Amino acid sequence: MNPNYKLPAAQDSYSFGFLDEFAKREIRRVILKAISIPGYQTPYASREMPMGRGFGTGGLQLTLAMIGPDDTLKVIDQGSDDSVNAVNLRKFAELTCPGVSTTESTADASLIQTRHRVPETALREDQVLNLQVPYPDPLVIVEPSEARRKVMHGEGDYARLLTKLYEDLVQFDEITISHRYPTRVNGHYVIDPSPIPRYDVPRLHQAKALMLFGAGREKKIYAVPPYTDAEPLVFDDIPFRTENFHTADGKRRPCARCGATDSFLDELNLETGGKAWQCSDTDYCNRQLAAANDREVTP
Repeated sequence: MNPNYKLPAAQDSYSFGFLDEFAKREIRRVILKAISIPGYQTPYASREMPMGRGFGTGGLQLTLAMIGPDDTLKVIDQGSDDSVNAVNLRKFAELTCPGVSTTESTADASLIQTRHRVPETALREDQVLNLQVPYPDPLVIVEPSEARRKVMHGEGDYARLLTKLYEDLVQFDEITISHRYPTRVNGHYVIDPSPIPRYDVPRLHQAKALMLFGAGREKKIYAVPPYTDAEPLVFDDIPFRTENFHTADGKRRPCARCGATDSFLDELNLETGGKAWQCSDTDYCNRQLAAANDREVTP
């Protein structure tokens, strides 16, 4: 988005946050229902946005319906504040929400919109995390009929999904789902936690912050309320495994930039032909780097 762009004079009377008040009211009512029934895919009338569906319209509608003049907004894409998706959505929020502050610091944000990652920094009770979701229903890979999937969710019938996981174990000796790992919320509904890596799934469990999931194209909103159980769908005798970023000799790879050994790493291809690993979460990486520099300066 052009940083110098201004709304045309004929359109400068848009509501705060672009959405009209009726749309905001409906989305807020749906959010309350989604919180009341953790994990339930609550339908809503997804509005047309000035961007293609599939580029974060669900998460953006959540953000625009909730944001107020006193909020501080952070937008990330796969942990980065500087990716094309994050920059454009942040610019749109700045354009349509005059007076709202934006930040790249997780700790300073009251409202965080994210695509494909949960921040490394533990969230607080006064923060809300909005996740952009392309496909909200984990059962879609085993049942094409939405009507039948609703019955299966209502009955807590996830046998076919467990069968899919079992077939992975038989064929590959492990469950091969690398992202969108099915997660059971509050002991009943199984959700698609958006395309976050398996590394982030444990962060949903008993989190202090409210986590909302918006699928604009599929017109669904669901939630993991604070202090709610959110556990990956697994077999009793096979523990859930996340990415470990270990070398062949069992050592944990550090971030090539800040040296952190407790964060999710992106694998980068270097121009020299080699590979490097770097923190996916840019704010976390910057803070770790600043802390390391302070230790070097302090005698």
